[in-house]
Amino acid sequence: MIPRDVAIAIMIALAVVVVLSMALAWRRRLRRDAGLAAPLGVPEHAEVIDRHEVLYVSTTRHDQPLERLTMSPLAYRARGEVAVTDRGLALCLDGAPTVFLASSRLVGVDRATVTIDRVVESGGLVRVAWNASDDTVVDSYLRLTDGDPKTFISALQQLVPASGAADDFAAPDTGAQS
Repeated sequence: MIPRDVAIAIMIALAVVVVLSMALAWRRRLRRDAGLAAPLGVPEHAEVIDRHEVLYVSTTRHDQPLERLTMSPLAYRARGEVAVTDRGLALCLDGAPTVFLASSRLVGVDRATVTIDRVVESGGLVRVAWNASDDTVVDSYLRLTDGDPKTFISALQQLVPASGAADDFAAPDTGAQS
């Protein structure tokens, strides 16, 4: 039988290894995504069409809801407010600068049920697909804490440009199985 002091030392060493591995993996992810950044600042004279309190959940690679991206300032979950304007979507997260997704960047918007760190009722998340760069489409997931997601989605869909990129956008995740 292993003495108690040795067992405690082994458990502490194991915990240190796990925490160190997590920290190194997060740093590697930060370096991987360093080239991606969310656009900041709202244009002057943008007229607010719809506004909601939200929980920002994550931003992932397009159609890969379990592959978190660590783009600044969207690396961490946060509470905040989202405003649909006549020029795009403004995301004001607590403690972070305002992210503004101009309508020209928007690819699509629909409902989702799952993303990294979060599973909710069917259609409980709003997925906003947008161009982070010329060749990178990402999905940002929001959970509205007030109001009807249908009106928010409808207002946002009116800003999505009609193009071939929108044709590639997947049908809404209804959670129903066939």
